[in-house]
Amino acid sequence: MQHKQTLIKNAKIVNEGSIFEGDILIEGEYIKEISESISAKSSDVHIFDAEGNYLLPGVIDDQVHFREPGLTQKANIETESKAAIAGGITSFIEMPNTNPQTTTIEKLNEKFEIASKTSSANYSFMFGGTNDNLDEILKVDPKQVAALKLFLGSSTGNMLVDNPEVLEKIFSSTKLLIAVHCEDEGTIKSNLAKYTEEFGDDIPIKHHPDIRSEEACYISSSKAIELAKKTGARLHVFHLSTAKETSLFTNKIPLKDKKITAEVCVHHLWFTDEDYDAKGTFIKWNPAVKSQKDKDGLWKALLDDRIDVIATDHAPHTLEEKTNVYTKAPSGGPLVQHALPAMLEMHHKGKITLEKLVEKMCHNPAILFQVEKRGYIKEGYFADLVLVDLNNPWTVKKDNILYKCGWSPFEGTTFKSRITHTFVNGSLAYKNFKFYDVKAAKQLTFNR
Repeated sequence: MQHKQTLIKNAKIVNEGSIFEGDILIEGEYIKEISESISAKSSDVHIFDAEGNYLLPGVIDDQVHFREPGLTQKANIETESKAAIAGGITSFIEMPNTNPQTTTIEKLNEKFEIASKTSSANYSFMFGGTNDNLDEILKVDPKQVAALKLFLGSSTGNMLVDNPEVLEKIFSSTKLLIAVHCEDEGTIKSNLAKYTEEFGDDIPIKHHPDIRSEEACYISSSKAIELAKKTGARLHVFHLSTAKETSLFTNKIPLKDKKITAEVCVHHLWFTDEDYDAKGTFIKWNPAVKSQKDKDGLWKALLDDRIDVIATDHAPHTLEEKTNVYTKAPSGGPLVQHALPAMLEMHHKGKITLEKLVEKMCHNPAILFQVEKRGYIKEGYFADLVLVDLNNPWTVKKDNILYKCGWSPFEGTTFKSRITHTFVNGSLAYKNFKFYDVKAAKQLTFNR
C-alpha cells in the first residue's frame, strides 16, 4: 500500500538503546519526521494508529540461502523474501552457493536481475570465493556487494577454499569484508568415517555435534582469525556454535572499529542437543546445534558484545530431502519468518531486552556491512519499519508457514509476539498474514 505520506501515531519506538512513545511521518520512501506528536498537514496523509505497539527498524539478515538460481524446488527469491517480510526482515544478504554458484560477475548480475523483479525485501548478495577465482573477486564493486563469502568447511561442494596459499592471497588482496563458514574439513572427515564404520549411513542424529565437533569449529575459526590478523583483512565469522570460540572475539572496542567480528544464529540460541530426539534431522545444521553449555556461552558473548549480530542462515530443503537418513539428509532449515518472533520470545523469557535485540538484528548488521540509510529509525533514513504486538499469541502450523519448502523447525511452537505490519521503503508491504504487491524493495548499497 503506497501513500505519498503515512503518519504512524502512538508507537513505542525502539531505537538506539531507548524506547519512547511517539509518531513517525513517512514521506515517499523515507522517514521525514520523528516526534512526540505529529499532526497531519493535509487530508491525503494516510494515518495509522499503532495503538501503543512496538515499532522496530526492519531487521537486516546478513546470511540467507534463497536457492535461486538452480535449486528452486527448495525455495526462490520471491517466496522466501515474502516469508522474510512476514517475519519483520526487510533486508537480506544472500549467499553464493546457488547453482551455478555466484563466483563470477556475470552470475552475480543475474541474481541482482532476478531480485529486482521478484523480491519483496531489500536485497544484496555475497560473492563467492574459490581456489581459482581471485581475478573475479578483484572486480567486485564494494559499494554494490555486501561481502566475499568463503567456505572453509565443505557445506557446498567445490566452493571449499582449502589451498592455504590461495586463502592468504585472497585475505591479502581484497578490500571486501570476508565472511567465513569455519569448520575444519579434516576433523569432520575423520569423525564421520568413525561413525560411518559403526552405523553405516543411518548414524543417529544425536552424533551430529560429535562429527561436526567443537574442535572442528575452533580449529577453523582460530586459523581464520590468525590469518586476518596477519594480513589486516576485515573478517566476519558466521554462525558461532560453541562457547569455546567466543574467547576469540573482543568487546573492548566499538563495533565500527572492529576488524574481526562474529555472528550467532537463531537456532544456536534456541535449540540444544537435547532437542535432537524430538526434532531429528529438522534441526540438522552446519555447524551443528551443540550442548546447553555452548548455548549458554553464546548467549553470554552475545549480551557482552563479543558477538555482534544475530542472523538466520535460512537454508531451506524439501521435506523429502530432510527426512532422509543421516548421511543423505542435507543440513540447514528455513528461519526468516520465525527468527524475530523467536527472539521476541527470548525477550519474554527475560533473556534479552528489546533494545539489545534491535541492536543485534538491526543496528549492528548496518554498522558491520556499512549499509546505507537502513537499520535505524532516523529522519532521512529509508522507512523500513516493523510493528510488533508483544501480546498476540499464534502457533506455527503448516497452513501459516510461508516458506516454499512448507515446513519449519518451529512447527507446533506458540509465540507470544506477532509481527502485524511491515513497511519496506515507506510502503506497507505486509499486514497480518496479508501481502500487498507494492514492489517497493531496492538493492542495498554500502557506504564504502
